Amino acid sequence: MTATAEPSVSQADVISYQDLTLKQVVQSIPKIYFQKDPRKAWASVALTVAAVIAGYTAIYFSPWFLLPITWFLTGTALTGFFVIGHDCGHRSFSNRRWVNNLVGHLTMLPLIYPFHSWRLLHDIHHRNTNNLDIDNAWTPWTEQEYTEASGFMKVVYQGMRGWLWWLASVAHWAVLHFNLNNFDPRDRAKVSRSIAAVVIFSALFFPTLWAVAGPWGIVKYWLMPWLGYHFWMSTFTLVHHTIPEIQFRPAATWNEVEAQLGGTLHCDYPKWVEVLCHDINVHVPHHVSVGIPSYNLRPAYASLKEQWGPLMKETRFSWDLMKTIAGRCHIYHPERAYTSFRQLKP
Repeated sequence: MTATAEPSVSQADVISYQDLTLKQVVQSIPKIYFQKDPRKAWASVALTVAAVIAGYTAIYFSPWFLLPITWFLTGTALTGFFVIGHDCGHRSFSNRRWVNNLVGHLTMLPLIYPFHSWRLLHDIHHRNTNNLDIDNAWTPWTEQEYTEASGFMKVVYQGMRGWLWWLASVAHWAVLHFNLNNFDPRDRAKVSRSIAAVVIFSALFFPTLWAVAGPWGIVKYWLMPWLGYHFWMSTFTLVHHTIPEIQFRPAATWNEVEAQLGGTLHCDYPKWVEVLCHDINVHVPHHVSVGIPSYNLRPAYASLKEQWGPLMKETRFSWDLMKTIAGRCHIYHPERAYTSFRQLKP
């Protein structure tokens, strides 16, 4: 299922994660890949705007039996908005903070995402990737946590780690991003402003759409494309860090190089997905350094692969991959990464 990259130089053959610092890995990437290019950044915005317009045009004109296809394609295009906002959140879209904040808010508003809420929580994930005690993205439950959970929460967890994985980011969005208690008091003012922006947008957008297209219009033009977006949001974030070969570790044994270089999976998707989603799946260099803009992820990955290939993991998106993840990667195991639900002690 997974394949270890083959390097063209041999220095990584005799180096383990413990022999490296993340700074060394970052310094091995050519500096040109950290440089922001306004033309490329705004071209990505233009591409996504055009794709979203095309998607909604297709929805408007499609007969009922083609709607699932146009919903899914439009949801994929909407994911491009998230990736642009993602760059803004990491300050890799523009050198100007106000531009990052403005574009980040504008691109995430159609997704009903409060920009600063997402940015701050996502930063926790990056600083503690695959840290069993701290990471907030797809961290598996321990057997004790699962055993002590209520019946309802067990059912929810089984769905989110199993065949309903594609809804998991909806739960993540709803539970985490609108609760001020999830943020440091010093950040709550900006989080409140982002939540207020979403509330104002929703208060204008949804009644207008209802008035123009009725309740079916809410489903047709917003809910279904939005769920298409969440399919990719859930799938991308799950696959980035969840295969049987990637081990979450407790804080006491966590190693940042292992987590960012070897605990982040490169996955090749169909070309049209890669284009519409701005190469967000070329994810290893992004975890090595969030300062790399999305349009430089591919050459940065090629550089990392050349230098540190044996320490990295890559695969290709497929139904077999998702069957493996959804069918096996359920409960944390300290030696073999995961135990499936059916392997748990009765």
